[in-house]
Amino acid sequence: MLTFSFLTLFPELLAPFASEAILGKAAARGLIHVNLVNMRDFAGNRHAKVDDTPYGGGAGMVIRVDVAERALSSLPPADEVILFTPAGERFTQRTAEELSTRTHLAFLCGRYEGFDARVEGLVTRELSIGDFVTMGGEAAAACVLEAVARLRPGVLGDEDSHRADSFSSGLLDYPEYTRPPEWSGQGVPEVLKGGHHGAVAAWRRGQALARTLSRRPDLLPTAGLTPQDSAHLLALGVTMEQLAEWGAPPPPAPKRVKRRPRAVTTADSEDRSES
Repeated sequence: MLTFSFLTLFPELLAPFASEAILGKAAARGLIHVNLVNMRDFAGNRHAKVDDTPYGGGAGMVIRVDVAERALSSLPPADEVILFTPAGERFTQRTAEELSTRTHLAFLCGRYEGFDARVEGLVTRELSIGDFVTMGGEAAAACVLEAVARLRPGVLGDEDSHRADSFSSGLLDYPEYTRPPEWSGQGVPEVLKGGHHGAVAAWRRGQALARTLSRRPDLLPTAGLTPQDSAHLLALGVTMEQLAEWGAPPPPAPKRVKRRPRAVTTADSEDRSES
């Protein structure tokens, strides 16, 4: 089981998210556990006040470090204690994969003007889900919870379903289709209806490469490209110089067609004898 402990001032924001759909089923089956800790329970005063005005002046309120420390001390030891902050490292699929191997993750969800800077000494890691600002860390917590939990064995119905996801393979995902086969003049690609698994796999890989090239070319240098991928990208207009910049392997050398020796005919034999 992987336990997620979220230290927050608003556990009611995360409670429904953690108890519904796939996450709720995973929790019911004992695959994950979501522990919502209300930091107001550790305020240390009768008014449950957890924040105070910042030293040096300024707008807003700051969550006290002693409150955060008491809340963290109430938990069993965690593999990682993570603070959501705009200054943190960017949360990526690789981060999710790494965190999914842990057994207990604790997260500090800030509000107001954030935490007293001394909280940084209580954490092992700082994360950001993007270059934008929200009103608190609960939105980031929901994103990280879903991204990490779905990678745990048994959480998803199909164990292979997440391996072809966008970013898991290093590329954007290929397009998917289902019924109806025709809609508003748009049909399903014939290759997907033919039943040839090899052709389908090649088509999907080509589509993933094309989508990534047009929408997120910054992903290609770390996508683990193959010689066949390089050949496909060249056909899409990429230059050899770009492939070299991305560290991509050269495309396969064109196969040389072996010419069969020409059969000697009776006429040929007669011509040589006459000469």
